[in-house]
Amino acid sequence: MAQEIHAPIAHGGALSEAIARFGGTASEWLDLSTGISPFSLPLPELPADCWRRLPERAEVQRVCELAMRHYGASVVPVAVPGTQAAIQLLPFLTPNASEVAIVSPTYGEYARAYQRMDMTVDPVGTLDAAAATRAGVAILANPNNPDGRETQRDDVFGFVRSQRHRLVIVDEAFADMRQDLSMVGAAGMEPNLVVMRSFGKFFGLAGLRLGFVFAEAGLAKILSERLGPWAVSGPSLAIAAHAFSRLDLINEIRSKLDKAHMMTRSALKMARVPIVGETALFFYCEVGDGAAVRDMLASHKLLVRAFDHSPSRIRIGLAPDELSAVRLRETLRLMEPRTS
Repeated sequence: MAQEIHAPIAHGGALSEAIARFGGTASEWLDLSTGISPFSLPLPELPADCWRRLPERAEVQRVCELAMRHYGASVVPVAVPGTQAAIQLLPFLTPNASEVAIVSPTYGEYARAYQRMDMTVDPVGTLDAAAATRAGVAILANPNNPDGRETQRDDVFGFVRSQRHRLVIVDEAFADMRQDLSMVGAAGMEPNLVVMRSFGKFFGLAGLRLGFVFAEAGLAKILSERLGPWAVSGPSLAIAAHAFSRLDLINEIRSKLDKAHMMTRSALKMARVPIVGETALFFYCEVGDGAAVRDMLASHKLLVRAFDHSPSRIRIGLAPDELSAVRLRETLRLMEPRTS
């Protein structure tokens, strides 16, 4: 019999791959492998035209202006079909650069995007270390994925101001609950600063594939031209316009996330799992052997994320309710000898 080969799980949310390896149906699994909110924004009734027609420029402009106000920006952003699409295009913002410094460990797609363009990737531990490199680009995720590391806004601002010869890219995909860290207000004012924001993570609508990039006009034009026309769908624009205009729903999501964060933290503490980092949307935990613990949990239909770069750790998303929190706690207790 031929040996069964399973594709490696390279990102969170790989539920189909997990089912292929460990069995069960999607309804049996508790997927805590992503940093996406478990609470989705209630969807509005969408006009039929947004499905039939290509989105018009005025619609895109309106949503981008709403995003500018929502995020507290000083410039109108570029709408992108998910920030992953923007990451793929980042190397085109500095075509003459040959090296990029990435504050690491972090989301692996930054490095992959530059490596595809044959650029040298220099993983660094801090922004100060990035300043010591020859890189023409520096990338920081703030808060960072997967460890939740935070860099204070004054430190980022000081780096941007002192590094005029470098393009500084800040990915704020997990900053919706930490606006005090955000550099969005400086993007456009500082010519060497680009800030990316994810729509789907906070609003629990990652399937929309929507994000926004804030930058000065020349860099924004490069992104827009690389994306081409109709980069963002009409339904995505309609849903975003609804979301940005409903402060009541935004506050409700914030309240739900706060409650889920507390329940998940309590479950981890009661299971004696050390928390070594966190954001409002996930926890980063020390478990001894991340891959083994991931597989043990998966055998009980509970999906978390392990990492090659930090093999002793796993990332756990938010349990959406008390029943899920209890399930997480009791399943983690099965591995208690590993963490005691």
